[in-house]
Amino acid sequence: MPESSRATTTHRRLLLLCFLSSSALCFVLSEPVEAEEEIVSRSHFPDGFLFGTTTSAYQIEGAYLDDGKGLSNWDVFCHVPGNIKENGNGDTADNHYNLFLEDIELMHSLGVTAYRLSISWTRILPRGRYGEVNPMGIMFYNRILDHLVLKGIEPFVTIHHHDIPQELADRYGGWLSPLMQEDFVHFARICFESFGHKVKHWATINEANLFVDMAYIRGWYPPSHCSPPFGKCSAGNSDVEPLIALHNMILAHGKAVKIYRQEFQGKQGGSIGIVLHAMWYEPLRANNELDQQAVTRGLAFGVGWLLDPLVYGDYPSEMRLFLGDALPRFTVDEMDYLKGSIDYIGINHYLTLYAKDCLHSSCAPGGSDHAIRGYVYTTGDRDGVPIGQPTGNARFFVVPGGLKNIVNYMKQRYNNMPMYVTENGYAPPPGEEVQLNQILHDVKRIDYHKSYLAAVASSIRDGADVRGYFAWSLMDNFEWIDGYTVRYGLYYVDRTTLKRIPKISALWYRDFLANSSGNGLDLTQYHGRLEQDLRVAGLEDL
Repeated sequence: MPESSRATTTHRRLLLLCFLSSSALCFVLSEPVEAEEEIVSRSHFPDGFLFGTTTSAYQIEGAYLDDGKGLSNWDVFCHVPGNIKENGNGDTADNHYNLFLEDIELMHSLGVTAYRLSISWTRILPRGRYGEVNPMGIMFYNRILDHLVLKGIEPFVTIHHHDIPQELADRYGGWLSPLMQEDFVHFARICFESFGHKVKHWATINEANLFVDMAYIRGWYPPSHCSPPFGKCSAGNSDVEPLIALHNMILAHGKAVKIYRQEFQGKQGGSIGIVLHAMWYEPLRANNELDQQAVTRGLAFGVGWLLDPLVYGDYPSEMRLFLGDALPRFTVDEMDYLKGSIDYIGINHYLTLYAKDCLHSSCAPGGSDHAIRGYVYTTGDRDGVPIGQPTGNARFFVVPGGLKNIVNYMKQRYNNMPMYVTENGYAPPPGEEVQLNQILHDVKRIDYHKSYLAAVASSIRDGADVRGYFAWSLMDNFEWIDGYTVRYGLYYVDRTTLKRIPKISALWYRDFLANSSGNGLDLTQYHGRLEQDLRVAGLEDL
């Protein structure tokens, strides 16, 4: 990108971040207060850079008991009244199980070069290790992979994305038990054997760090474990259980990668990594050393908790300092197979927040003064002013510079390991998209993706080895505890007919990928094309 199109920022300051892994490392990040300029085109990215969309099995597939599929933890959880907004569930979702050919055609029409999907554990192994492989599940995913390859779309496959067989939760408590490691390895092996000759990009687990937060600290995801002051659940210990669960997930990842590298990688030629929920933090009190230290701790407890063991073989020293013996320890053998157990880092980024120190400062009640939070309080506003434009999630704000900063942080902490932005997307604030016409004319979603793509392009120019960007999501879907009340899709899905209807963001992304979209949006052109698409689909009266 020419110099004139680079981002301009004001009120820049330097933030010193230091951490310890095997040795002391310090570096300086330049923190932009204002957003990146939204001048970006496909030509600003290197050849071979993957542009895609992403979904997950439970959120789109539906067919929750069809063709031999077993019950998952989410199938059970969603049928408890009150767990999901408007009592939504994934029984039908977007009916991708029956409409996957249409959905692949949508991807092909966009011009994406990759598609990130996940495998439903209970569609392959309805009862985990305690039952047989479901051949209909194997056939379903092979058909998806075959058609993706036929259309020139690279499959980017996540093995585990939040959903587990309910039987494993009932038998031994799911991820709280080390037995879960062997179940995951069994599942992963079947995936490698059944699909590995078609898959060149594997991710073992999606957002393990977010999952344990939501399931074992807050109690919002199954199995709904928590304790005060984080929540009022019927079971759980928010200070201890997330450490146990993530420990088991890390070991499960390491064992699966060991098998993949020993038995499959050489002949299949793929890569394997992990995907994390990657937040960025800014000091709440500007130029306050304690809050700068809180930023450092927040990143260690957020990013380092999951990635340090997979790169360096052990947890961050900051976590050991504050958690002590509550933080599990790895054996020498475990450290050996965990160290270097990822070929790439998958970054799911939606979130930049302010961080405040709670070690030496008073903080609002709610758990920020607990070691599990690193004694860090986080908030989206400073003196009543939000850190960025609000979105459909109360804690998600539009801060493109946060993505650039978290990429730069990982570049330096993990020696510029290959990275993919595996999720990034926008949902509008409540009340902004009510009528269908408003939903389809989603200009803010276009602005969002342009600004975050500009941040990625800027990171690449600065030397970061980022190799792909996946927009969340291909289409509106089941958004976990929010049900269908928030929409991230490039395509709108009518909840009655399940018809997929393109938003103008889909038309923009199509043009962007064809390298034909200008940065000054001609909304008249997009509105006209949208109306034409609706007429062709017989939806002009909507």
